[in-house]
Amino acid sequence: MNNRHYNIYFHTHTVSGIVISVVLFVIFFAGSFSFFRDEIINWERSESTAITREIQLDYNKALENIDKEYILHGRNITISKPSIENRAAVYMEGSKDTLAPAKQKEGSFFYLDNKKFKSYTYEESYSLGEFLYRLHFLAQIPYPVGYYLSGFTALFFLFAIVTGLLLHWKKIVSNFYVFRPKEKLKTLWTDAHTALGMIGLPFQFVYAVTGAFFMIKLLIVAPAVMALYKGDENKLYKELEYNDPDYKFENKKLATPFNINQLVSKAKSNWSDFEITRVFIQNYGDANMHVLVEGELLSDKKFTGIGKVIYRIADGKEIARKNPVTQNGYLDIVKNVLYRIHFGDYGGYALKIVSFILGIITCFVIISGVMIWLIARQKNNLPEKKRRFNAAVVRIYLAICLSMYPITALAFIGTKIFYPLSQSNLFSLYFGGWLLLTIFFIIKKNDAFTNKFCLISGSILGFLIPITNGIFSGNWFWTSFMEHKIQIFFIDVFWIALASITLYTAYHLKPKKKSLKTT
Repeated sequence: MNNRHYNIYFHTHTVSGIVISVVLFVIFFAGSFSFFRDEIINWERSESTAITREIQLDYNKALENIDKEYILHGRNITISKPSIENRAAVYMEGSKDTLAPAKQKEGSFFYLDNKKFKSYTYEESYSLGEFLYRLHFLAQIPYPVGYYLSGFTALFFLFAIVTGLLLHWKKIVSNFYVFRPKEKLKTLWTDAHTALGMIGLPFQFVYAVTGAFFMIKLLIVAPAVMALYKGDENKLYKELEYNDPDYKFENKKLATPFNINQLVSKAKSNWSDFEITRVFIQNYGDANMHVLVEGELLSDKKFTGIGKVIYRIADGKEIARKNPVTQNGYLDIVKNVLYRIHFGDYGGYALKIVSFILGIITCFVIISGVMIWLIARQKNNLPEKKRRFNAAVVRIYLAICLSMYPITALAFIGTKIFYPLSQSNLFSLYFGGWLLLTIFFIIKKNDAFTNKFCLISGSILGFLIPITNGIFSGNWFWTSFMEHKIQIFFIDVFWIALASITLYTAYHLKPKKKSLKTT
């Protein structure tokens, strides 16, 4: 590689990495915990549920209970299961009946307990698991700013990965095995950055590509919508099979009785190892009522196997079917594979734990890259003012990033002590505490102190998480294990393991001594 190309790749890698470093750290740190979103939700509620993506619901009783509060006639109703929990998501469109009262023409979204049939608004059902999941794509920032910011951060991260790979291409194997902890500080950070970056390279590449796709895909497809579809988004979504078939509302009462449970069971029986993940009811109670039952094959049977059946209620006939075994074409694979590899929901706890570790490794790669940038710009030939500015920038970076660990542990304790903690109070606890810690570390002006304090305080709080759970809910981790409450048990043991590792790391950190020159 000639010097010109090397300099281009080096500066592109450095600039793109530094610009996105803080946001990227937040995305990967919160995203690492998001792999356990379902477990965190159930841990917080002291609930345990079957580890399956299938909706566990008596549809007939659920609809009867909903009909008492909302008149369902003429509505389109979608029942789905966004996460593995004891609640199903219910979205209802307004009634199509033109003579219906104004209130019935309003849409509604809520979560429904699959046993007690109690409904919860989005705010009432908000949890720490949902918070961390949404934080990893900056959803707390008003839409669409947060989405686009996370999307373009992923895109710049992709540039950093590619340019970093090109920089180290010739020595990619030899550098991987080099680690010199006794050398000068810049060498130590560089070796760690290179080796850990290579370990997590496939993981990082996948998440850079899929993250950019999910968050800025609207900008990507916008030219196609304007050029090929003349601005008609619905036509594009229909061809991509994102829109369901639309059946006309006839405004006539359905004469025949119907049983949604039977239809769901019938659809499920078509294929073995088939889980129902979505039920869509069109024109409820109308003569032209249709029910779409959608699901997927178990991931260990087929990586992407989406199937669906549509029933016409008036005569009970099946009018459309998509076979998950033989009818998943290129379009389905492209759409579904990206989701599956991003969420890592196909390999059980083993894959989630590995993904978490790789996510935290990526956080360390980000921090080490920032430290390399700082050390390279602390040379004596630079003006004192510029060196102080560079140090202040890194101090702010480290204060924001490292304080996420103790504040996340504190949030776990807070959500258990004050359960149910409202969405606004959770925001105040997390963002308020995060801000206070960040300001404290900036004022302290000691990066080594920031690092050690965050590791030790986060570890202590981490050990307190299972203790708090045992005191306030009675779910000590050994009783959870004995009662087969796997999700609750996992979170407690996960924090014990994580806190042990970070505490061990904190007490084995030694400040790098400056070498003394002898005369």
